[in-house]
Amino acid sequence: MNQNLSSYWIFYTVANAGNISKAAKELYISQPAISKSIQKLEESLGCKLFSRSSRGVVLTAEGSLLYEHVKEAFDALGAGEEKLKRSIELGVGQLKIGVSTTLCKYMLLPYLKEFIHRNPHISISIECQSTNDTLRLLDEDKIDIGLIGKPASLKTFNFYYLDKIEDIFVSTKDYLRNLSARGIKKSEILQNSTLMLLDKNNMTRQYIDDYLQENQIHVKDSIDISNMDLLIDFAKIGVGVACVIKSFMTKELADGSLIEIPLGIPIHEREVGFAYKESSKLSTSLQTFIEFYENYTPEDF
Repeated sequence: MNQNLSSYWIFYTVANAGNISKAAKELYISQPAISKSIQKLEESLGCKLFSRSSRGVVLTAEGSLLYEHVKEAFDALGAGEEKLKRSIELGVGQLKIGVSTTLCKYMLLPYLKEFIHRNPHISISIECQSTNDTLRLLDEDKIDIGLIGKPASLKTFNFYYLDKIEDIFVSTKDYLRNLSARGIKKSEILQNSTLMLLDKNNMTRQYIDDYLQENQIHVKDSIDISNMDLLIDFAKIGVGVACVIKSFMTKELADGSLIEIPLGIPIHEREVGFAYKESSKLSTSLQTFIEFYENYTPEDF
């Protein structure tokens, strides 16, 4: 496009008014300025856009063709402005949240249910991946906020604490009975079982690997599994010992389908919360979400 937007706006206004003096009053500029703008536009396009009549000016065939497209463009701009105004009035916006599959199911959903109920005009999109990937997406400004396990270093992120989680090892009674029949002591269960863990890119897995290394627990046989629901399911059918988050499997512990394996040295609890980039200018949607989770907990719902 060789002309700036103001040239086309002047053309559009003159075409609608059918008179240069009337268009000058609407645009609050002089008639000579309008005539000069139209002349420059005609020279640029290589054709006449208006012809004079007894009542003012009328579009030529070329001018009518251009007018159709210019009108469509300005109508689209007007619709965009109106949509933006309505979105601001109604609180319409978009919010991109990053979260692991496990935290999404067990921690984010209770918040989202009530948040969406209170803010139906905010469109939510969820990016499910590991906490490490969520932190990367936050750093690259590809998501607005992430629900994460608190890392050792938050760098430039704000962190809002939600809760603590505790990692435990579980298995079926039958699996433990079989280990006992083989002469495996309680203190040697992890070393001599098939240990089922989340994949190595997961922050929980990295935390557990550190625990095993610090306590000199050498695992002989392990299986990497992509999400915690599968870890629980595999443990329930007796594949091995699974490392899971205690608060996410209260049902299985209560009904006895899985039992917690006592550890000589317990695994320290970890903090979970929302993180967002402190250097970013917060959108209205993100501000609304932050205010929501700062003032409410799932128990309030």
